[in-house]
Amino acid sequence: MSGVSGALAGPPAAPAPPAGVAGRLRWGAVDGGVAALRLLAKLRHDPAGLVLTVAAPVAMVLIFGYVFGSAIVVPGGGDYREYLVPGLLVSMAFNVIPAMVQMARDSDRGVVDRFRSMPVARAAVPFGQAAATAAYVVVSFVFMGLCGLAVGWRVHRGLAPALAALGLLVVFQFAMTWVGMFLGLLIGREETAAQLSVLVLPVAMISNVFVPTAGMPAWLRMVADVNPVSAVSAAVRELCGNPTAPSNGVWTLEHPVAGSLLWAGVLLAVFVPLTTARYASRRR
Repeated sequence: MSGVSGALAGPPAAPAPPAGVAGRLRWGAVDGGVAALRLLAKLRHDPAGLVLTVAAPVAMVLIFGYVFGSAIVVPGGGDYREYLVPGLLVSMAFNVIPAMVQMARDSDRGVVDRFRSMPVARAAVPFGQAAATAAYVVVSFVFMGLCGLAVGWRVHRGLAPALAALGLLVVFQFAMTWVGMFLGLLIGREETAAQLSVLVLPVAMISNVFVPTAGMPAWLRMVADVNPVSAVSAAVRELCGNPTAPSNGVWTLEHPVAGSLLWAGVLLAVFVPLTTARYASRRR
């Protein structure tokens, strides 16, 4: 009878969240770590993704460095590949498509709803995905850097500034992942997210990633100069001692490291609450 009564009583109630700010933060950190490990473990079963991680940097450096490089002049007569590689690194950090498609897939297949029914912190799963993406993208940055070194890119200011540039790229990638996750939750369907991903490319193109902005029409140059991608590209070039583009009087380009951190902070301040609220209230 006790077994029957236990079965009729249903599953045990979910444990209540810990009391206090410290307890909630610890709870969220543990749940977020588990979510990050879940995503990283999936990479072992995605050989195509691992191959793409290696092949994409090689293709980008070869295409932009050799095909377009001969036609582009860097201000001050600097080497175009030294100008290009930091911009390509930033374009990889800016890439919101993987996070957007992954979150839309989870939402479309009901994974989000299943996680929402579990006793986990509201921000744990999005935080885990952002942390896993930041860890995963470091591999892409390393391969891109090695490809850049192979074609003539050099770091002229030493190891510490180079590590600072890598840290800045990871921070920017972390912030952009939250943007991608919010868009994925907003779209809610994997196919639609994949189709809309083509709209992301123009945002990276309208910047100083591939070419200096001085030759653009005035209205387009204004848009490109205030683009956060331009600020981070200028910061990485400054930290690595590579040729950079004119600042055109824009504060974030005159102080690119501070401007990049400011942009990352603004993006996190806006999209972490938006993504967390959207994730917590998601309905199919």
